[in-house]
Amino acid sequence: MASSILILLILSVVVARATPAINGTSEVSDPTCHDWGESSTGGGVSVLEGEASWLSCPLFSHPSVYNYSSTQSSGHNLVWYRLLDGHEMEQPIKQSSRFSRDRDRLWLQPAFANDTGQYICMLRNKSTCSKIAMRLKVLQHDEVSRGSSCEPPVAVAATQVVIPLQEGKVLDCPDLRDAAKMADSPPTVTWHHLCQEYPFWNSDREQKGVHLQVHIMYDHYQGSYYCNIKFQRRGKTLNFTRSINVTAVYPSSLPKEPSIIQPPEHHVVTAKKDTEVALVCRGLFPYLDSPWDIWWTIDGKTVDQLADHRFYSTRRQVRYDYGNRIEESTLLIQNFQSKDVKRKYYCSVRNQRGVETRRVQLEEEVLPPLVELSCGLGVTLVLMLLLFVVYHVFWLELLLLYRSWFGTDERHIDDKEYDVYISYARNSDEEQFVLSTLCRVLENELGYSVCIFDRDSLPGGTMTDETLSFVARSRRLVVVFGPGYAIEGSQALLELKAGIDGIMGGHLRVILVQYKPVRRQDWVRELRKARVALALVRWQGDKSKELTSGFWKRLRVELPVRRVSKGGEDEERSSKEVGLMRLYSQNSTNSQTGLITNTVKDSQKFMNLAA
Repeated sequence: MASSILILLILSVVVARATPAINGTSEVSDPTCHDWGESSTGGGVSVLEGEASWLSCPLFSHPSVYNYSSTQSSGHNLVWYRLLDGHEMEQPIKQSSRFSRDRDRLWLQPAFANDTGQYICMLRNKSTCSKIAMRLKVLQHDEVSRGSSCEPPVAVAATQVVIPLQEGKVLDCPDLRDAAKMADSPPTVTWHHLCQEYPFWNSDREQKGVHLQVHIMYDHYQGSYYCNIKFQRRGKTLNFTRSINVTAVYPSSLPKEPSIIQPPEHHVVTAKKDTEVALVCRGLFPYLDSPWDIWWTIDGKTVDQLADHRFYSTRRQVRYDYGNRIEESTLLIQNFQSKDVKRKYYCSVRNQRGVETRRVQLEEEVLPPLVELSCGLGVTLVLMLLLFVVYHVFWLELLLLYRSWFGTDERHIDDKEYDVYISYARNSDEEQFVLSTLCRVLENELGYSVCIFDRDSLPGGTMTDETLSFVARSRRLVVVFGPGYAIEGSQALLELKAGIDGIMGGHLRVILVQYKPVRRQDWVRELRKARVALALVRWQGDKSKELTSGFWKRLRVELPVRRVSKGGEDEERSSKEVGLMRLYSQNSTNSQTGLITNTVKDSQKFMNLAA
């Protein structure tokens, strides 16, 4: 019994020690661990495939929060994990010939394409832990952008170096010291300028050991310099390439004090009242590796300190030449007032070598009376032109507005039952248009009472009598025609002849609505002659679907004036009279027959007149 207990204890100790090495995920996801997320500094680390590289734990980027030496002395351990692309679980990084640790860094010697992924550094002891992730991207040679194909590829951003003209400087290869710490022997460095490898064609640039000495700087020495570092570590030859962007500036022996180019001394600016005034200040700043500034003051206060929101300033760079820059600051005064003349305006420039200030004086411009007269005349001409344009563009809207104010509602001066009678060719596209669009808009949107023979006629009546009766009881006859309209002997032709007779009698107006284009030789004789004296409104497809289109406005001009009735009394009265009028039409067949005879006669007179 005692031996079995001893075996169980030994197994539990072995499993407990093996668990961290096998299941690294449990440590990474420990709920007591403070997770700083993923570091976004620089968008991650990019390295070139086949080159040596390293990752620095971002926890130690702020020594005031985490210091490597102090954390080690307090019993913390730094552990690295990685989550490769395409994998779901983090894996601990073990020490190997390719992965090694140096204080807070993880070295990849070298980096391969499958090393791309997320790397996590965890600082922990028995009670606390903190972790942060960073992104590593291993680039292929063809994924790196280069100025030309002969330049070596570099995955790390270039170091910026400034060298004054006619002066010299020593170029040190970036990260050389880091490679020297890990190398088993001193590293070697090979230098390139653009596509040319050292030695260069002259002696103004000389390599001394691992450094490149520029004895005298010229303009054509500017550009990208590349240094390839090679070193030995544990029997492997490792390398990486870095770049330096060299820029030439004016010699340091030249004056470096700032100066004001604009405005000149004792400059006076004339401004008009209630306008925007712009005061421009330009300053020259010779190259100095130090801060510079250009600003305006109003009565000793900067624009930010001034409580008046009418004042604000803008800044832009005018020119950059070998480190010397010309900067422009513009002071804008909105709604200039007479009291602004009494203020003191100063422009100032400053750098590490000195300060210069210059004052600008404002004066108010007094306009002669001729200006006001000219402005008044110009405004009058503009208004007249505007009214002329408005009339020609919106004449339909103006006509509809006039009719709504001063037009007469025909319902109060006649006893007709319908506002509109619609004539169309049956079994055609015009019928679908009438039933689905025209009738719906006239009744529901515009409030007209519409009569359609196929819908409103009572069964048992005579088609001819019913047609003439409906036309006689309507104020307008809307003829919707297309290529198939007014075939001889059709219902539509009868309706058209009845409308023409109504015109001669003075109690009906006919409106032609062209639904589809019709060749003139295809028009029937009655329609061709009626076109001379009748209004024509053309349907233009999708352009005419909106109620605000020109088609509906033109149609409303031809239709009766429609006003909103008080309390709905007219609507109620008209709805009660509809049945009575229809019953009356059935009992007046003989009189309508006489209308047929008169229609034919009067129609012939109208045709002769139109011809």
